[in-house]
Amino acid sequence: MISFTKKVKHAFIIIGIFIVALAVGLIYQHIYNIRQFDTYPQKYSEYVATASIEFNVPEQIIYATIKTESNFQPNAKSSAGAIGLMQLMPDTFEWLTDSMLCENLPPHFIYDPKTNIRYGTYMLSWLYDRFGDWETVFAAYNAGIGNVNSWLSDERYSSDGKLTNIPFAETRGYVKRQLEHIKKYENLYYTGE
Repeated sequence: MISFTKKVKHAFIIIGIFIVALAVGLIYQHIYNIRQFDTYPQKYSEYVATASIEFNVPEQIIYATIKTESNFQPNAKSSAGAIGLMQLMPDTFEWLTDSMLCENLPPHFIYDPKTNIRYGTYMLSWLYDRFGDWETVFAAYNAGIGNVNSWLSDERYSSDGKLTNIPFAETRGYVKRQLEHIKKYENLYYTGE
């Protein structure tokens, strides 16, 4: 028969192992959370917040777009010629500044983070007003309005005015990354899950 002292000692050992395991788990979770916040930052938060309010686009969508497009590199330039945090094409920037927002900014403003975020957010808002569905908006932001309009009019790619299949692999991947990034931003900063 095990003595009372041995039972108590055994219980303390089990409790000690549990406490150590809990501490290791909490430390791991803390390190994981820090890495997630580093991977999904909220850089340029003042510009994002202002553009979000001005054009009624949720902040997590703006952050996700910046993450997907440039990974927060303000001087990013794609092989296709898209520029800045939200990867605006120079001709799109010119159209936005001259015809849509009527601000007539010089071309070099496309590199300005505040302007690039504002104009990219306006473009997202304009596309949402046109399509009414964020996945379609992301497809248009990546592949262009003409391609998306063509897909929406083709039963192979759409149903009830929504895309069901995106024929461009790059755009399919882009939309998938956007949705993943939005979910990460929502969980880290907006829903607390």
